[in-house]
Amino acid sequence: MNYIVINGPNINMIGIREPEIYGRDTYDDLCDFIKKSADEMGDTVTVVQSNSEGKVVDFIQESYGKYDGIVINAGAYTHYSYAILDALKAVSGKVAAVEVHLSDINKRDEFRKNSVIRPACVDVVCGMGIKGYKEAAVRLKKYLADNDRI
Repeated sequence: MNYIVINGPNINMIGIREPEIYGRDTYDDLCDFIKKSADEMGDTVTVVQSNSEGKVVDFIQESYGKYDGIVINAGAYTHYSYAILDALKAVSGKVAAVEVHLSDINKRDEFRKNSVIRPACVDVVCGMGIKGYKEAAVRLKKYLADNDRI
């Protein structure tokens, strides 16, 4: 599987921002973990991050025809970005997506429980910290294999 991990706003600040919620692992630790996990699974991964909604949309659009799938942590955009939802829907026929969150968004602030991007994703993983990214990749790979897309 060849996939892209797209991280949205403030994910680059993990380990610094609210470590009691997001953990003490740094963004470099996260990127290293993702790359190591992909290697262990025999997959190829690209990891990107942006604090800009438009750039996240660009990453999604650029994935079309280039990657088998997307693992996306849209950060706060998860809860209100219809632009990201539309981008995911636009590529969904060719590029499947799994939503991932470091914390369990279902056990946090009320507004965090709503994901507007979820309808364009084949699965969601939350509350596992950085290990959730590997679980998201496992689920993505299974979905793609089950649907003859890899």
